[in-house]
Amino acid sequence: MANNSGLIRLAQKLASDGPYRVETTHRRVRALFQGKYVIDTLQAYHVWEHPNFPQFYVPKTAFKDVNVTLKDPIDGTNKTVHFVQLDNGHSATNRVLLFNTSALKDLYKVDFHSMDQWFEEDVPVYGHPKDPYKRIDILHSTRNIKVGIDGVVLAESSSPLFLLETTLRTRHYLPPTSVKWECLRLSDTKTLCPYKGQANYYDVIVNGKEYRDLVWYYRYPTSESTPIAGYMCFYNEKVDVWIDGEKEQ
Repeated sequence: MANNSGLIRLAQKLASDGPYRVETTHRRVRALFQGKYVIDTLQAYHVWEHPNFPQFYVPKTAFKDVNVTLKDPIDGTNKTVHFVQLDNGHSATNRVLLFNTSALKDLYKVDFHSMDQWFEEDVPVYGHPKDPYKRIDILHSTRNIKVGIDGVVLAESSSPLFLLETTLRTRHYLPPTSVKWECLRLSDTKTLCPYKGQANYYDVIVNGKEYRDLVWYYRYPTSESTPIAGYMCFYNEKVDVWIDGEKEQ
């Protein structure tokens, strides 16, 4: 089970230290695997394995039309965590854990990326479950935003969108017409965000130097982030940003 080394370390950590937080959620949670819904429940839990965001944990009653087979206990967990195999008759995955610890008793963790798609109610979830304590605000602004690197201005606009995401720094999304396109080259990189959707990237080429994945945009963002569709965001931490002439720290 070499490919399950991350799950083994997680099981050992949670068996020893427990999760950061556990809460019930009233959302209907479903997961699609090889053309079949193998999870469908109103009794899912949000479990924070680390402080950043939760994962879904479910009781055995959540599994539908799938065989659930208990496998070996995981070393270093005092036999309180087992691997489990899910088999829907066509495909199987063993990236599932069953806990018998005080905080997670009789709860199953199904590796998020082992499923083809997760849903909250009827809405797809991307990347990882949303944190119920996190929100996004997208605000129109007339403050001037200028972005540069290595002495070259990459973009400038007085009609940006400020995206404020709980616990993260403000991101500035600029109209595509404000960008110096001759400095950009399309990247193959794609990432998923549960709050914004799938992001595509551009590299930046300036003074003969390449800066990988310095710009991203959302062609088809989630409904809550619709205003940023097509707008360009530069990686604040890696470029120089001036807000109304004052350089951002």
